[in-house]
Amino acid sequence: MKDRFGIDWKRIAEDHGPGSPFWRRPALTRRNFFRHASGAVGGYFLLPELNTETIARAQPTLMGTAKNCIFILMRGGPSHIDTFDLKEGSWTPRELEPTTFGNIRWPRGLMPKLADQMDSIALVRSVKAWALVHGLAQVWAQIGRNPVAGSSKIAPHIGSVAAIELSGQQQDATLPAFVSLNVTSGIGQGYLPPENAPFFSVPNGSGLGNSRHNDGNARYDRRYGLLLEMDSPLRSSPELGAAPYQTGTYNLAARKLVYNSKVDEIFTFDAQERTRYGTTNFGNSCIAARNMLRARSGARFIQITTTDWDHHDNIWGSPTTGHYLRAREFDPALAALIEDLKSDGLLNETLIVAMGEFGRTVGNLTATRGRDHLAQQAVLFAGGGIRGGRVLGSSNAAGNGTAEPGWSGSRDIRAEDIEATMYSALGIDWTTIRRDDPLGRGFEYVPGGAAGIYKPIHELWT
Repeated sequence: MKDRFGIDWKRIAEDHGPGSPFWRRPALTRRNFFRHASGAVGGYFLLPELNTETIARAQPTLMGTAKNCIFILMRGGPSHIDTFDLKEGSWTPRELEPTTFGNIRWPRGLMPKLADQMDSIALVRSVKAWALVHGLAQVWAQIGRNPVAGSSKIAPHIGSVAAIELSGQQQDATLPAFVSLNVTSGIGQGYLPPENAPFFSVPNGSGLGNSRHNDGNARYDRRYGLLLEMDSPLRSSPELGAAPYQTGTYNLAARKLVYNSKVDEIFTFDAQERTRYGTTNFGNSCIAARNMLRARSGARFIQITTTDWDHHDNIWGSPTTGHYLRAREFDPALAALIEDLKSDGLLNETLIVAMGEFGRTVGNLTATRGRDHLAQQAVLFAGGGIRGGRVLGSSNAAGNGTAEPGWSGSRDIRAEDIEATMYSALGIDWTTIRRDDPLGRGFEYVPGGAAGIYKPIHELWT
């Protein structure tokens, strides 16, 4: 049974319970899993309860260099030592063609087009996930907090926080401030008002789906007018106006998208563009994201979710499978997005963050020619005024631990720090504690942010 975040606890039990393939893994792998899983579930409960009313905190310094954020969730967890934190050994396929760009060692054969954009890219290699279960870790990356902690029951997606903070800045917005691409459902706005919920779409280049009426525009307008007339007493009533779910607000927001040529232009692109971006769903989503920013459509936080990078078996099986296939989707699309935003003058005002929920085991491949789950990972940043062409932090020689944090936190970078980084780039105070939450405890944008437990990676800009 799945919870509100889509975590299938029954599936987790089946995957990791007695008799599952998990128990056929080496004992060390199992011990590592339980150590990280127990730390993830229990870590926040072991922290002292913060008295947020008495915390003395200085006004934080916000970067405020970005107007927009594109968050790419590389679902499934790519192998960091074969991508963003390359480690070479007998396991490295010749086709990866390791190449040096400044101080960056990069798998040029795997991601050749991103190699051409290296001057705009910064790689952070001292990142560590809290959990090693896909559903749990994916949610953690998207809400910036432990999904098992009490406050997470009402927690919004990071994009919904960005929406409530930024959506009022553009009066002629047609699209919602938070757009989630390449998926049809996901984490929502939590306890925040419904207008901060994500707008889901899987672009295909043929316009925005479901934005036409079967009986034509004229009949749609007549029916919509009749609806407004019939509902007028209800819409103006104090009872409905005070309700958290306002029908009129939903209708007006949806009406902006129906028979709207500007919106259609955003979601319409030709075969030539699709080819340049790789002719994939991920590539189509990157084109749509670019078009949204070009059109100043109101979208400020755009999430793009990739196809699954979870390759326990045959990670390098053939050029049409495993990480080869995922990289062939990822590389041309992200490279073209960076190139086009740079050409449009939009890259400096758009922070791009690409990460999985965790990394993969290091060294030689497993008996099934794959890699299992590992907490150590690496994250790609671009745009938003950051300094590209460099690496922050480093892992040890094997790639299974942090050797040098590379930032003022002097520790592993966590999902909460990346969340704070996105907020700071957008000019949002990551130490904010809202007092409108239904639990009455105060909702922190970044848990522990006001107390200085987590903070942005400002070294990306310096």
